[in-house]
This record gives sequence, structure tokens and C-alpha cells, in this order.
Amino acid sequence: MWQRLLADLQADRVPHALMLCGPAGSGKLALAVAFAQALLCQHPGEDGAPCGECPSCRMVAKLEHPDLHFTFPIVKDAKTKAEDAISDLYIKAWRTRVLKSPYFDLNDWLADMGAENQQAKYYVAESDNIQRKLALKSNQGGRKVMVVWLPEKMNQETANKLLKLFEEPPAGTHFLMVSEEPDLVLGTILSRTQRILVPPLSREEYRQAHPPKDERLFLDLFIMLMRLSYQRKVKDMREWSEQLAGMGRETQKSFLQFCQRQVRENFVYNFRQPDLNDQGADEAAFSKNFARFINERNVIPITEELSRAETDIAQNVNGRMVFFDLALKMIVLLIQ
Repeated sequence: MWQRLLADLQADRVPHALMLCGPAGSGKLALAVAFAQALLCQHPGEDGAPCGECPSCRMVAKLEHPDLHFTFPIVKDAKTKAEDAISDLYIKAWRTRVLKSPYFDLNDWLADMGAENQQAKYYVAESDNIQRKLALKSNQGGRKVMVVWLPEKMNQETANKLLKLFEEPPAGTHFLMVSEEPDLVLGTILSRTQRILVPPLSREEYRQAHPPKDERLFLDLFIMLMRLSYQRKVKDMREWSEQLAGMGRETQKSFLQFCQRQVRENFVYNFRQPDLNDQGADEAAFSKNFARFINERNVIPITEELSRAETDIAQNVNGRMVFFDLALKMIVLLIQ
């Protein structure tokens, strides 16, 4: 992937709008920043790789290059006017987060903004902010780079104001979009970009780059859901749903995605082909006794219920209702 980008740079055929697509933690943002460094480097190597030593490379490494810009979804508090709701409000926190590790997800970013119970998005004012930045001449007399993190969080009104800029940006301007759900990106934006799939990291690579602080909690909650549902402990199931309802919506969605993966892994576990499973030691230990409850009759219905619950959470349906209803349905599905 990296060599392909460098080859395009060497051949001077880098599109003005690239979209790096892949799951959370796959290294898309890290790749975008590295390629931004290559685009802005003053003394690249013969293969197009950044030298890492010139003033531009050093500034990019600190995320302080005047021709490297970032835009990302934010939350707006009650004191902020709509016309002031731009990503620059959080740029210091953003730089701190990316420098700490570019392998983070939306939950991490919401926590940094102190807004776990809200949903981040691009406000209309951000379109004016982007246009204003890119209208300026390059500070270093070369290229300008705009990294757009999670363009799927951009609504129709914001996107419409940027369409011409995406299609015909100022000379030497490159958009590097970083998307986890490209199918949710508005078609008018998607059609103006060249998509590049960034494959997921191996489990070992992922754990090294992005320590899974939530996975142990998610596994405990998944185990609790399945045990309580099988034992039909309705009172305890209600308490379980209350615990989930107290978490932020992005965390809730991540948990439901984790559950869908666990259902898949437990179904595959029954085939006794270890190379087909992608589980940690704790997950595999639970699957040893639990996998037999996931079979051809219920694997699809369970997955559909989890996916439906994720959709409900995304649409702001009451979390207590969603998770308690899910737990009740598991009672029936686990005995099929």
C-alpha cells in the first residue's frame, strides 16, 4: 500500500482526493499522515519516501506544518454558536491524540472531547473553515494537504458546500480522506475520490499499535448477556441493560459490533479449524464451552438482532429499551 502511494507520487499521478478505507485501528490515519509527510517533504528519496530530516518533515512529525491541515467531526456545547462550531476548537486535543497514537477510534476521540454520550459530526461552519484554509497560498511554496477524518460524519448540507472544492481544488492541494464506513459517505463526495482499501492489521499488530482497553470489558458484558439469557434471570438482565445504557452511544455501538464478531467466531469455532478463528486467549476459553450454543439455526437471527440493536442505538432509541429487549430475545434464540 505504501509503495503504491510512493509510486504514484514519483510518477506525479497522485489524485487530488484519496480516500483510505478500512476498519478502526487498521492504520489509515497513520498512513495518511505518513503520505502527507511524503507530499510535503523538501528532499524526498529516490523512491519518493520522505527524508525525515528536512524542516518540512520535522514539522509534519509534530503535526505543526503550516500546509498540513486536519478536519474532523466534533461535538458542540450549548455555549458554542453554530457558526463557530469548527474543528479548530479541538485542534490542540486532536494533535495530542494523534501524536500519542494514530491508532484510535471515535470512542477515544469522544472521550478526549468529554462527550461520550453525544454523537460527533461535521457542522456546516466547517465547510467555510476548510475553504478559507485552502484558499491561502502554500506557506512553503509547494503542496497543501487536508486530512479529512471520518467523512461519513459529514451531512448533505456541509458536503454540498464543498463539492466544487473536492472536484477542483486549488493547484497543489490534496485531500486525504480517512474512512471507516465508506458506504455511508455521501455519494457526491465518494464519486470525487479514489478509494484505497487499507487491510486490517493482524491481531498481534493491532494489539501492539492499539491496546484494546475496551475488549476485556466487552467480553465480560458479552459473557454476562449470554449466561443471564440462558439462565433466564430477567431481573439481572435488566440490571445488565442498565449498565450498558449508562455508556456513551459510540461505546454501545462498538460493543454491539464486538458481539457480532463474537457470534461469528463462536460459530466458526464449532468447525474445529483453529486457523479460521481470530480470538484472544480469554475469548477462546469462553468459546470452548459456549460455541455449541451458536449453530446453523440461530447464528443468522442472533447476528440480525445485534445488528438491529446497533441501528437503533445509532438512531438514538432509548438504550435501556434496546438492550433489555435484546437480552429477552436471546432467551429464545439460544435454545434454537
